[in-house]
Amino acid sequence: MLTISLTYLALISTAYLILSRIDRNKTRQSLQVAGRSLWMLLPLLFAVFGLVGLFQVFLPPDQVERAMGAANGGMALLVGGALGAVSIGPPLAAYPLAGSMLDAGAWAPAVAAFIVSWISVGVITLPFEAAAFSLRFALLRNSINFCLALLIGLLLGVVL
Repeated sequence: MLTISLTYLALISTAYLILSRIDRNKTRQSLQVAGRSLWMLLPLLFAVFGLVGLFQVFLPPDQVERAMGAANGGMALLVGGALGAVSIGPPLAAYPLAGSMLDAGAWAPAVAAFIVSWISVGVITLPFEAAAFSLRFALLRNSINFCLALLIGLLLGVVL
């Protein structure tokens, strides 16, 4: 992970150095936009890493493996999908949690269903979606996306 991060940092730094020679003002403006974005994301990053820490310390790996392990099969897939469906937040928050789940012994297809349903199913936001589009539409979209999240999880299991 550190190698990938350092590689991205080196590539972006190189791009900024090259672009600063082309147009110093636009490069400075870009750095200001990046700085504001980072400042706005910091609370979310602290919250995500705090949540990961809580997850790793207070939820024993044997419980994660019991609920989402490969031995639990289809139920693990449903648990992963359901956890993702009731979670809320940007996808950025799902990935560290998913990594912690894998480290704790969760089955990869269940974790994939968790990520996909986090991104595409919105149980928490269902009332807002229903008000904007209709209850029928919101329930249908969420149901289809939940089933697709489970299917994608299974397909990932076949590929891996």
